[in-house]
Amino acid sequence: MPMFSFLKSNLGQYAVITGNYWAFTLTDGALRMLVVLYFYQLGYSGLEVALLFVFYEFFGIVTNLFGGWLGAKWGLNRTMNIGLALQVLALSMLLVPTAWLSVIWVMAAQALSGIAKDLNKMSAKSTIKTLVRDTEQSKLYKWVAILTGSKNTLKGVGFFLGGLMLTLVGFQGAILIMAISLTAVWVSSLLLLKADTGKASFKPKFSDIWSKSRAINMLSAARLFLFGARDIWFVIALPLFLASQLAWSHWQVSAFLAFWVIAYGFVQALAPRFAQAKHLSFWGILLALTPAAIGFYLANQQAETTSQVLGYALILGLGLFGLLFAVNSSIHSYLIVSSARADGVSLDVGFYYMANAAGRLLGTVLSGWIYQTAGLVPCLIVSSLFLLLATAIVGGLPKTADV
Repeated sequence: MPMFSFLKSNLGQYAVITGNYWAFTLTDGALRMLVVLYFYQLGYSGLEVALLFVFYEFFGIVTNLFGGWLGAKWGLNRTMNIGLALQVLALSMLLVPTAWLSVIWVMAAQALSGIAKDLNKMSAKSTIKTLVRDTEQSKLYKWVAILTGSKNTLKGVGFFLGGLMLTLVGFQGAILIMAISLTAVWVSSLLLLKADTGKASFKPKFSDIWSKSRAINMLSAARLFLFGARDIWFVIALPLFLASQLAWSHWQVSAFLAFWVIAYGFVQALAPRFAQAKHLSFWGILLALTPAAIGFYLANQQAETTSQVLGYALILGLGLFGLLFAVNSSIHSYLIVSSARADGVSLDVGFYYMANAAGRLLGTVLSGWIYQTAGLVPCLIVSSLFLLLATAIVGGLPKTADV
């Protein structure tokens, strides 16, 4: 049948992978917002809410490191489907009675979700390398940007859905809806994804999980600080600041964060049209200046400044941050896929996203700790310092292709 033939083509497999990634991302974004708002509503402090995500981020580090090896050994279709199944299991763990939702239980569920998310991401990003010829770098940049940008747009939709579902159907009702929907996606993926995609022609050794490429190592170090810089203010500090200091409701907080991520993903998908990879340092410097400027503005406001004015200032400043961060992230994502080895691509991509997960873990913990002890402004200042470090690191990369 024509549709079946299309789904087995490179473009069709790209569509299946993207669809899987989209569905997973919706549940991932919604779950994060549900956990942040629901447990803050129950009286958890900023640091306690941050700790709920520690296992999520920590096991993301472990998963990327070992998942890249498993992808090269077993095939990327298997690692992607395992990720979908684990997310269904993680959601199911949260369907227990409310009295059973202890910190340890939620952290365990988040650990499974972290493993699932990074298996899914590593598999999706790695598979694109296998579908595009090495001579088609512009096409590779475009496909990576579309996948990553659309994913982040849908993650923003997930943030909004999380807050909306918490309001309309409650915590467990929202979890049940997501678990049923993702189960259907998982079954479809088992039927449609090609077997052995991305499986290495050689038998990868366990020691191959450590990258021996200077470019991969530098990109990985830069990625750690890039995503640590975002999550220092975005994950815990900003939602709690909006809810506690500006008195925003749950749906307002989730709607703002959703819109931010949606717009960020949209710009990310369009980045190849106006941002060349060889100009990464320029975009990095612009990005590093943004949180410092926002922090300086907030630190110098008078006591009589209304919450409405502060809200508008944050929306404007963080909107600029999102645009610049999208460009930087899109170029980073292209460079890692482009620089990765063709045979056993998931080994390099997994190592890189291990650093990405380490940055998110560092940023999440710092977000809760710094906000609780010092407030939002210091979070923004540390974010700016992290971005300067990321920009300095990529400045030493070999010259990139003119794409």
